[in-house]
Amino acid sequence: MIRRLSEFGVGLLFGLGLIVSGMTNPAKVIGFLNLSGNWDPSLAFVMGGAILVGVFAFAFARHRAKDFFGDAIQWPSSTAIDPRLVGGALLFGVGWGLAGFCPGPALVSMAAGVPKALAFVAAMLIGMFVFEKIERRR
Repeated sequence: MIRRLSEFGVGLLFGLGLIVSGMTNPAKVIGFLNLSGNWDPSLAFVMGGAILVGVFAFAFARHRAKDFFGDAIQWPSSTAIDPRLVGGALLFGVGWGLAGFCPGPALVSMAAGVPKALAFVAAMLIGMFVFEKIERRR
């Protein structure tokens, strides 16, 4: 029970942080990505803060074998940068730039009743489904 409450609390804090930082506003995100026009640098501070927290959190976690609930911490086994990784990153970036959403903010916006976010999440889920079907055939 405490694990689920903790997960809920962390998710709620993350969602509130997305709202407060403006990450759920596609116009703000697109303004950040518009380097040649009316650029809005404010999200750079949000990303910088997230990176700073992440650096310390991962440095702390690297020295632990178990998480706070006693489960083993599993690190990725591959560090290779291959064409699939680059292609996926490019596809993610293009989708983010066109829609102004990435998955976390899209879910928060969808829960707030934003129709564009619902369309984005539906397209994202369809893409995940198609990817899984293709992967199973490989």
